[in-house]
Amino acid sequence: MITYEQLTEAAEYIRHIICGIPDLGIVLGSGLGHMADAITDPVYIDYKDIPNFPVSTVQGHNGRFVYGKLYGRKILIMQGRVHFYEGYDMSQVVMPVRVMGILGIDKLLLTNAAGGISSELEPGDIMMIHDHISSFAPSPLICNYYDKLGVRFPDMTHVYDPELCDHIRAAYEENNISFKSGVYLQVAGPQYETPAEIRMFSAMGADAVGMSTVCEAVAARHMGMKIAALSSICNKAAGLGGELSHEEIIAAGDEASGRLALIIGSFIQKI
Repeated sequence: MITYEQLTEAAEYIRHIICGIPDLGIVLGSGLGHMADAITDPVYIDYKDIPNFPVSTVQGHNGRFVYGKLYGRKILIMQGRVHFYEGYDMSQVVMPVRVMGILGIDKLLLTNAAGGISSELEPGDIMMIHDHISSFAPSPLICNYYDKLGVRFPDMTHVYDPELCDHIRAAYEENNISFKSGVYLQVAGPQYETPAEIRMFSAMGADAVGMSTVCEAVAARHMGMKIAALSSICNKAAGLGGELSHEEIIAAGDEASGRLALIIGSFIQKI
């Protein structure tokens, strides 16, 4: 388990490089990492160089922070995340967003590639997450230093900040992109879900499913950060379409990344 001292050591390493508090942290999911190319005067910080930091092992995840300016705002982007299924414990999985919180970042935008469960979602859609289901992955708040990060029993009524969500909705409208909003469910992975599991998730109220994001949102909310989140719907979930492959999901993420970039660009200008 990552200790509080390891969190602060990693944060201090990054702090000395970026010299300031970013206005926004962004986590880019599978197939979306090239969106960091829009950063001006970028500074790259490889995860492998940060003390105690987990390193991404998944195709489509570069494994570095990119710091710089975008639309006049100071942005710290995670170009690739780590996942529970890679063999890391949950304290390692959420270490990056906790480090962002320690750096003083108070706004966080999470993105991911997801499978669509709702009949209202098609591959290529961008879904704003307005709520989530966390019951199928371990809690990231299991630790013995919770008092240094937040309260023991944090309220999760409004994980996704209403004001930031309003900015996201306006960003869709500005770019003439059909607004989609729903509930995202995180599973542990790495296997894709069975059709029976998807039917269960649908009955529970999930609109999309993936293997990330919820644990990060919970950890960030625990630290008092304001959060917004977007899912790039890359495929129909199991039993609702064809067979699933990671390579095809990355390709679909590439195809949808233009629309996602427009939404994120408009959003950044509003914060």
